[in-house]
Amino acid sequence: MPNRLLEHSHQPNDIADRLARGPDTSYLRDWVYGGIDGAVTTFAIVAGSVGANLSTRIILILGVANLLADGFSMAAANYSGSKSENEDFQRLRAIEEKHIRVEPDGEREEIRQIFRAKGYEGADLEDIVRLVTSNRTTWIETMMLAEYGVSDGGRAPMKAALYTFAAFVLFGALPLLPFLADVQASAVLASGLTACAFFAIGSLRARWSQRHWVGCGIETTAIGMVAAAIAFLAGHGLQQVFGG
Repeated sequence: MPNRLLEHSHQPNDIADRLARGPDTSYLRDWVYGGIDGAVTTFAIVAGSVGANLSTRIILILGVANLLADGFSMAAANYSGSKSENEDFQRLRAIEEKHIRVEPDGEREEIRQIFRAKGYEGADLEDIVRLVTSNRTTWIETMMLAEYGVSDGGRAPMKAALYTFAAFVLFGALPLLPFLADVQASAVLASGLTACAFFAIGSLRARWSQRHWVGCGIETTAIGMVAAAIAFLAGHGLQQVFGG
């Protein structure tokens, strides 16, 4: 009978199905980074513009321009970064494949020293070396993780970019909504919506953390609102200096 306290079943058939699917590729960081950056930069523009006493029309123009330009820029950078990581992984894998082909004894010694450092010795150590090096794929994957600290996470650069852009636009648009509706106290409402966005992002992040969701939400909110306060003070200060 499955243990409901555990995250997944350990029945043989369930284990086989889970392993056959392979590890889930996580795009959490793309979503979190995009959401936080979108909310921070857009609200920073709003706060700085309010501090400088700019009109609602100017605030909306600057905010929408930021959503599109900065959102695309961040997505493009994430696409290039993810693609570079995949290409670097393939480069390192090619190196290991060449070393195993040209100098197999030396690579076996590397495996031996890797597992000796983990506490294995004697016959157990030699059995592990023999088993690992008997399967070329396992051999290469072991070397990649132990020697370079990398594994093939299977991240798709385009998906990473799209998650980043979607989160950037979704959360970045929130500070602009009160100005778009042209309601009273737009700046106050924008502050509240942005704080809610930060808290939502932080709370969502807690799902993949051992920390409590309230703590994660408060931490993310504090970081974002500090950035917004800096932008407001900068805009207000510049307006006082250059606005007369």
